[in-house]
Amino acid sequence: MQTTIRSAVTFSGTGLHSGLRARMTVLPASAEYGIWFRRTDVIGRDPMVQAHWSAVENAKLCTEVSNAQGVKVSTIEHLMAALSGCGIHNALIEIDGPEVPILDGSSAPFAAAFLARGVRDLAAPLRCFEILKPVEVREGPALARLEPAETLEIDFEIDFADAAIGHQRKRLSMANGAFLRELSDCRTFCRQADVEAMLAQGLALGGNPGENAVVFDGDRVLSPGGLRRADEPVRHKMLDALGDLALAGAPILGRYTGNRAGHAMTNRLLRALFADPTAYRLIECDAARRRLLPGTGVNRDDIPAVA
Repeated sequence: MQTTIRSAVTFSGTGLHSGLRARMTVLPASAEYGIWFRRTDVIGRDPMVQAHWSAVENAKLCTEVSNAQGVKVSTIEHLMAALSGCGIHNALIEIDGPEVPILDGSSAPFAAAFLARGVRDLAAPLRCFEILKPVEVREGPALARLEPAETLEIDFEIDFADAAIGHQRKRLSMANGAFLRELSDCRTFCRQADVEAMLAQGLALGGNPGENAVVFDGDRVLSPGGLRRADEPVRHKMLDALGDLALAGAPILGRYTGNRAGHAMTNRLLRALFADPTAYRLIECDAARRRLLPGTGVNRDDIPAVA
């Protein structure tokens, strides 16, 4: 069955890149609705923006969706990962600004609030995209690939010159609450040089190391309190990948491999997938398949306790 959140939940905070404060409320929605944003501050233009791969126009530093009239919502990936990881397929998200609040830089605050409200089944079958053959996009040494698998798996590899990050690789099945237990608390990260460059461009205005981002400088972790996990960076990249894959419009059954991939590459991968009708099929998820999806059978205890 498809699902929605049982009752509304509200978040407030600044956006990481814009520094603008926003109030955002996630509301229940009916079956077949999908995930939509409504910009409550927009007047005279269509305020509705779909959370869908085809609506992504800018995915350089974050994932941003927009509609035909230029109304945008950015930095949606952590929220989308939380919705996917909690098994929520339908929701209306009202927001009074252009950027989703960054909160602590992870998906954990969103997921904890969703599970506190509860998830409600809807009287409609759940459909999934089953990957039938490999689809891959490359850009220099970076690649993103989808290939057949029984459940959604994420295999991610990163390699940074900064010794505090270095080379990291992790592979996980997203079934049985693995996202909540293993990835949901992992925060966005950047290098000190990137922070300085973004500030010079008027970006990262809402960032506050130690509160919503991990900042690295060579062999040092500058954020107070250090890392939540020794391999927090690669785990956060996996979190981002889940959020970006959630823009497919239905859960994916397949293995995602990312090597130095980012938001833009994952969106290119989805575009390549849906441009080839022989690479996937839309199937109805029976009980056995549904048990393999992120969000099935999860509870609040699956979310790590974070400061």
